[in-house]
Order: sequence, then C-alpha cells, then structure tokens
Amino acid sequence: MTQTLPSRQEADPRFTWDTAYMFATPQDWEREFEAVSAALPSLSAYQGRLSESADTLLRWFEESTGLLARVSRLGIYASMAQSVDSTDQEATARHSRSVGLSARASAVTAFARPELLALPADTLEAFMEQRPELQTYGHYFDDLARQRPHVRSPEVEELLGQLSDPFRSAAGVHPLLANTELRFRPALEHQVAQGNIDHLLQSEDRELRREAWQSYADGHLELKNTMSALLATGVKQNVFRARARGYASSLEAALSPNNLPVEVFHNLIETYRRHLPTWHRYWQVRARALGLPRLAEYDVKAPLSAHPPVVSYDTAVRYIVDGMAPLGPEYVEPMHAGLTGERWVDIYPNTGKRLGAYSTGNRLTKPYIFMSFHDTLFGMSTLAHEVGHSMHSYLTWKTQPAVYSSYSLFVAEVASNFNQALVRAHLFEREQDPDFQIAVIEEAMSNFHRYFFIMPTLARFELELHERVERGQALSADGMIALMADLLREGYGPDFDFDAERSGITWAQFSNHMYANFYTWQYATGIAAANALSEDILSGQQGAVERYLAFLKAGSSLYPLDALRLAGVDLATPEPVEKAFGVLSKLVDRLEALVGAREQA
Repeated sequence: MTQTLPSRQEADPRFTWDTAYMFATPQDWEREFEAVSAALPSLSAYQGRLSESADTLLRWFEESTGLLARVSRLGIYASMAQSVDSTDQEATARHSRSVGLSARASAVTAFARPELLALPADTLEAFMEQRPELQTYGHYFDDLARQRPHVRSPEVEELLGQLSDPFRSAAGVHPLLANTELRFRPALEHQVAQGNIDHLLQSEDRELRREAWQSYADGHLELKNTMSALLATGVKQNVFRARARGYASSLEAALSPNNLPVEVFHNLIETYRRHLPTWHRYWQVRARALGLPRLAEYDVKAPLSAHPPVVSYDTAVRYIVDGMAPLGPEYVEPMHAGLTGERWVDIYPNTGKRLGAYSTGNRLTKPYIFMSFHDTLFGMSTLAHEVGHSMHSYLTWKTQPAVYSSYSLFVAEVASNFNQALVRAHLFEREQDPDFQIAVIEEAMSNFHRYFFIMPTLARFELELHERVERGQALSADGMIALMADLLREGYGPDFDFDAERSGITWAQFSNHMYANFYTWQYATGIAAANALSEDILSGQQGAVERYLAFLKAGSSLYPLDALRLAGVDLATPEPVEKAFGVLSKLVDRLEALVGAREQA
C-alpha cells in the first residue's frame, strides 16, 4: 500500500512551531509590513550626518538596528511558512515581498559603512567619551576599519545593496524547483519526497534503498541543465562581488568578513585528503557489517543494528536533556522548555514541506527549529544538532546587545555538533546493549559522513567551480557532474560500487548550501572543534563548562577564531581536524570489534 504524507492543513498544531509569537495572523504580518515599509525611508535622513555628533551616531544605531530587526522578523515569518508548505502561494508571495523589503533596507542603509569608515579614529574615540553607550560598538568599529580596503563609495555601496534582491534569484529559484517542481517516481510503492528520502535510505530493505536513491537522483538529473545554470549564475555572482570589492579571490571574499585567513580552509582540505584511508577502512567494515562484498552509495545509511531502537520525539528530548546535563540548568532548562511547551520545533513531515533542518529567528522571535522528525536515533541526532544552534542564539540574544546578536556560520556549526557529541557520549555510557551501541555508532558515522565527508567534498567542488569562473572557463551540467563524481570516487575509494552520473548530481541536492558561498567547509571545522571541546567537558577539565558557555554567549562580539580560542580550541591550526579523525578512527575500531563479536555469537 502506498504510504502518503499528510497535508499541512492536517498537521496537529501541537507539533508545529508557534508562529503566533511573531504574528497572530497573516493580516498582522501585512500590517507590520506596511508599517516597516513606511518607516524605512526615515533612515535616509541620517545620510551625511553620522559625523555630526555622538548623539546623532547613537540615535542612528538605535533606530537602524531596531528597524532592521523588524525587517528580519518579517522575512523569518515568511520564510518559515514557505518552508513548511512550498505549495502555499500566499506564503511564497509574502516571502518574495519580504526579500524585496530586505533589499530596500540594504539600499537605504548602504551609506552607513562608507560614512563610518570616513570618521577619523580620534573622532570616534571622542564620541565614545561623550556618550559611553557608544563604547559598546568598539569591536564593531574595529571590524569595520579592518574591512576598509573593500568598502566602496556611498554610490557604489548603494548600487551593490540594490543588487542584493536580483542577485538572490538563482538562490531562490533552485530550492523552489527542488521543493515544488521535482517529481520522483515511487520506490516499491513508497512515496519519495524531500521530507522522507533520508528515512527511505535508512530502510533495512536494500531494494527499497536502491530504488529510492535512484529515484531521487534521477529526479534531479531530469532538471540538471536548469539547476546547473542556476548554480553557475550563483558562482558568477560571487565572483562579481569579490572583484567589485577588490578581493584576490571568491574564497578570500567569503572568509574575510569573519577575519578568517584562507589557510584555515586549505588546512582543512589538505588534512581531510590525507586521512581518506580512514574513510576507506570504514566502508570495508560497514560492508562486512551488512554482509555485502562491496558497498554502493545507497548502503551508506543502511541500518547496521539488527534491532535499531525506536526513538519517539519524547524519548529524543529526554536523551538530549540528559546528555546536555553537564552544561547545567542555565542551558538545560530553557532548552527543555523550547523543545516541549514553548513549541520551538516544527516536528513532523507533511506534503510540501521542504527537505532538511535548520534553526532560525532573531531577537524578536523564538529560536525556531525546522525539521522532519522520524522515530530513530537519526531524528534524535538532528534535533540535538538544531537545538544546539537555537541555544547558541538564545544565549547570545540574552547576553549581547543588538549589534552583536548574530554570529558567524563558522562558529555556529561548533555549537550544533557539540550537542551531538555530548549526547552520543551519554548514550554510549547509558546503553550497554551491543545492538544499541552499534546503532549509536552508525548515527555517529552518518553525522561524520555528512559533515566530515560530504561537506569537505562539496567545498572542494565549490572551490573548483569558482576558480574555473575566475579563469574565464565555462560551467556546464555535465562538467559539474563529472567533477562531483571524481571527488566522491576518491572519497569512497576502490572497494565501492560507483554510479558516476547519479553520484555526480549530488551537488544539485544541496540547493541552499551551494548558494551560501563557501559555507559547506565550515561543517567540517565545526565538527572538529565540537569533538575537541566535548572531550574537555566530558573529562571534567576545570573551567571547560564555563569557557564553553562564555563562547556561546559571545555572539559576534569577538572574531570567530578568538571566540573559539575562548572556548579552548584553535582552528587556525590543523590540530582539531586531526583530533576529529582520531575520534572517527576510534569509532571504526569500536564498530569493527562489535561486528566481530556479533559474528562469533
């Protein structure tokens, strides 16, 4: 019998996120949209006046940050509605309007950076003495001055701000295609959809896995030319922006705003390639555990445990709360409330719900979580990951002023992967049953596969695409597929059944990540730092908990590398990546021993 998903209208409100906290109805959103639209032009009254006085500068910061937060809240609400039901045309229209509003906000505030950069350092110091409230912005001023060589004239900055809306077109169309236009043939009478593909790939039935994987890949291959044209456009836009601001490369342009040297990226890739034999060994042990002579890509998520545990949402919450206990009530109590009564999470899949999981929000909202939960350890792991992001946001918003209320993607992936590492350690200690232990290992390896295998591979892919455009070379669907296939073939190694075309379309299945301009590599650095920091806390290292909480509360008040040094890890060196491969190797050893014991039983 064909399995179908409920519509969004059939979803139980108890298991959906509380968007009424932002706007009780779409009509309330409309009223706020009109109010913000009417208020935005008032910010232009500050143009040419930021050097006028300390009072004027302070009023600019207070009014602009408040209004821009309201712009952001409108966009968050609209984006959330589109994520849970991509067939909702009204939600799609609101999202499009919010993107336009954000672009207008960027344009009307574009004068600020050039004006602030034109202020002499002694003038800023005098202003901060006159109005001590401005001392809050000291790090912001330092960071702005650091980027001085790449800030253009007010006219050019305004033009670049106006480009933000049309330049979002490729990034906006790709997920729209993926979530509304793609059609997948059924896999053994099971519906294949963005919201359930991972669940199907975790089936015990190898034929179902194969059919689902092939259906999913073939659906993307049907649109390969359109999707490759969109991605090529996104890459060209990145190259344009890098050149417009005078960066040596797109990579440098992507890393510079967070004060990250390009060597951090290259250290990761070099260390990753050097340790590929660890992955090759894992594929061999996994094949042995499954009783297969060779793996195929649709076997990568197949269950290794003879009796994989059923983990309900309530059980998952209990595991996470218990696992995060070392961080104390300051962390655990608000997290538990958010996962339950406060409805931070949109929990279950429905028709039209897009693929993936994420945390979203700002100081005017809750730290919402989007996901499609299934009753497995994998669902629990995803929930732990996303609530790591949400608690990072919660503690930052609670601690920092508005100017530092966000944080970089580079540190974000540390907070999320840290939760998974801590909860995993708790489960290893709590559950001694060999089947359960194997299930925890396969969850861990699935997580490492995504963040420490797929993401570095996508980063290599992304770097090559940008470098080809920078050299004036053309990009094509077949060229992208061939490049992706070559990179994956190297990672999977010689003892692997490989379908080059279907594996090669993998890049098209990451419609959001590939448009976030050198984002994917930060998953790998994040999981590396997370495992190093979790070991410090689990070993009872003095001050480790306090340092980690201070890191979560820092927001953007420190540069990312400095924030992580505050926590106790230095990603300017290859050491954390080396340590992560050490953790990976121990997991493979542990799995090999458990598989051997199972074979002898």
